[in-house]
Amino acid sequence: MTDSRSHIARRDPATVMRLSRLGSLHQCRLSFMRQLTRRMANEGWTFSRPVFNIDDAGVGHAVYSAHGPERTYSLVAFAHDLPPEQRSDRVIAEAWDATFTLFDGVPTNEDIGRLSQNVPLQEAGRVSESELSLSRANRSVRLWAHVVDRLATGQQPDLEQIYKVGYLMRTTAVYGSGKFGAADREKTGNRPETNAPFQTEMLSVYLTRTFVRDLVQHMAQVKGGDATVKLDPGIARWLGIGNSTGLGMAPFIVNHPILFNNWIMVREEAISRVRSIETASAEEDRAFREIFERSKLSMSWWCSEHPVQIKKLAALNADLSSISTYLSQEELHHDYPWDRLIRWSETALSQEGQELVASLILEPYGDLVDGLSSCMADSNSGAHVINGAMPVTEVRSLFDQSFGWAMDLDWTAPENCARAWYVSEEKLEPRLGERFKEPIAEYEQPLAPARDAVRAQKALAKWDGEALIAEFLLRHPEHRHAVRRAQMATVAPYGEIHDNTISADVLPIDMLRAKLSFFGATHFDPRSDRWVRICMYSGAPYPEDLIRENADLWVYPEVQK
Repeated sequence: MTDSRSHIARRDPATVMRLSRLGSLHQCRLSFMRQLTRRMANEGWTFSRPVFNIDDAGVGHAVYSAHGPERTYSLVAFAHDLPPEQRSDRVIAEAWDATFTLFDGVPTNEDIGRLSQNVPLQEAGRVSESELSLSRANRSVRLWAHVVDRLATGQQPDLEQIYKVGYLMRTTAVYGSGKFGAADREKTGNRPETNAPFQTEMLSVYLTRTFVRDLVQHMAQVKGGDATVKLDPGIARWLGIGNSTGLGMAPFIVNHPILFNNWIMVREEAISRVRSIETASAEEDRAFREIFERSKLSMSWWCSEHPVQIKKLAALNADLSSISTYLSQEELHHDYPWDRLIRWSETALSQEGQELVASLILEPYGDLVDGLSSCMADSNSGAHVINGAMPVTEVRSLFDQSFGWAMDLDWTAPENCARAWYVSEEKLEPRLGERFKEPIAEYEQPLAPARDAVRAQKALAKWDGEALIAEFLLRHPEHRHAVRRAQMATVAPYGEIHDNTISADVLPIDMLRAKLSFFGATHFDPRSDRWVRICMYSGAPYPEDLIRENADLWVYPEVQK
């Protein structure tokens, strides 16, 4: 590999930060799941199952421990016999097929006794600083029954059904960072293995997947006795963990502009570095083409019944054909091959296809981009003190920089302010309501930064440009949050969404997918404009199989030759 003398700049935030593009992002080698599996393999983590106390009804508890270089983390899993009428993915559910917590260390019997009284209750219970996450999951009923029945009668499950669904259980929430008494991030944020974003949650899900595999095998054994066969490891590999994610997660990327900026900017810097490569080796060329072929197989398993995603998948399938044609005709060795590919994609492909290509070109260059993952956390926990000494004219310029696109919108037009974000009293979760149809305006949360920036900019227009912004805010404290966000742009150019988050046509699923893509999720399946199902860790090696050679590219199924 030869680096170019001319560094190609990162893409403009005005292009990258549109919701339609954020809602088309794909996992990449910087995704949090892959960061975790690479680390565990490189550091030689070991795993154990000290407890598996599940009865013939599928009720009981188990403990799965992950032993790193300095610390051990243990998933404490509780299995329940849930009546079908109580099974619901909604946040208002009160019972689940399984509930979990990630324990900091190895739990004692006393710890397990305490957790057994609280973890199954989820929000209604309380955990302690010894716990790092709290989660729950429900079975995918048809696939669960299919796998149990097949194994119990001495047969392997049907691979097509495995590919179509992708998981035996799906989580409906994975809480961390202080929720319901769990440890704050301050406790673990400086640990090497949990410094990167969401590593405790990703570890919890990774161990949950192993428990689910073991539980379905146990239930098959109960049913089939001596006739039961062991689930084929090659089939088990493609069983991930599903997840149902709704509006509760959507405001995260608005509420954490510096953290979200770090994610996006790291990905854009990685893309920029690869685009700046003047010549690619034959091995790098081969690696990219192989990953693309494997990616096509994964995409063939991606299906959805939601009209928006159906349209996007149709475009993506056409894109895959176009990319194949391009690769059959283009040489990828010289003349900035990856930059040429990206520039071609910008006019030839849909945004789904463009962002897939942007993710895939990173794959041959782990040595060049993987180190950027250390920049993805928010080391200052999102804190940002307003600089009161900044002149008004400079703040105006910052508003124009981040929100210039919004200044000419008619914010009194119903279609531009049709929605309002609020917090439900019942579940203390964010919700999106119809401003002109529901009595919610007085409960609105500050999740419309563009509208608020326009309001602040109009108020600033009446002020002397040389005045200090502190003087303005003393008179108009209602604009403090807008000024604070504007000043963040100096360190977080990718921190603001360049779209209206309260418009009549806003799609919260775009916000959800943006965040979930950084987790490493695949096969996004919107169930409405407000919640989506995904799959996590499909294809990943289980703990007993995890080695350096399979710790990274597991997300791409291998094409059978």
